[in-house]
Amino acid sequence: MALVETTDHDARVRELRLNDPDRRNAMSTALGDALRTAAAQCIADEVRVVVLTGAGTAFCAGADLPELFGDTEQPQPQMRERLTEYYRAFLDVYELPMPTIAAVNGPAVGAGLNLALACDMRVAGHDATFGATFARIGLHPGGGCTWFLVQQMGYARAVQTLLRGETLDASRAVADGIADGPHRNPLEHALTIADEIASAEPPLAAQIKSTARLAASGANFAAVLDAETAAQAASTRSERLRSWVDRFRR
Repeated sequence: MALVETTDHDARVRELRLNDPDRRNAMSTALGDALRTAAAQCIADEVRVVVLTGAGTAFCAGADLPELFGDTEQPQPQMRERLTEYYRAFLDVYELPMPTIAAVNGPAVGAGLNLALACDMRVAGHDATFGATFARIGLHPGGGCTWFLVQQMGYARAVQTLLRGETLDASRAVADGIADGPHRNPLEHALTIADEIASAEPPLAAQIKSTARLAASGANFAAVLDAETAAQAASTRSERLRSWVDRFRR
């Protein structure tokens, strides 16, 4: 059984499905390795949009706690190195050049929340939950969770959510700007969005993603404007733009 199943919805949109439903897709090292392999294959195959979801009743129920934290006597430098390697699976998704959409079906808890936040967009089902539960179990957030949540919710709301170890239901997540929805069928809605945005040429989509992230990172207006101008100048060579220009010449 493949721990990450792939389904191509035409040549442009690829669905990656975490496939360990008996364990609610808990992020083991093996599942993380499979996700990294699948992400790399998306680049190799020049996929235009990636949709990430979970098999069964959960998106991802978090880290495999016994596997990751079972050795409480492990020296901290070694644990830090291990965590850095563990979180590469999430960062590989975050660093994909094409747009990514998380179709959140059921709980996305802890590491599962990180994985959803690593995607560019999140579509929530009615039963989706987003659990920033690290502090509740005595654990500091990891995998970029603090950065992701501050980006989505703002500092004060993110800190409160993290310190309280809150779990947000779908409606709350939508209100806080984390997700779109809630939708009866999040995967179906995510695939509809993916099909629409897959029409953008890959270099253009990658540039829009990069510039939007620059703006979200807190870069000043001049820096974002400069990046936009450079990217727009590059995009003027596209065949689609030339066809539109020709229409107005007639």
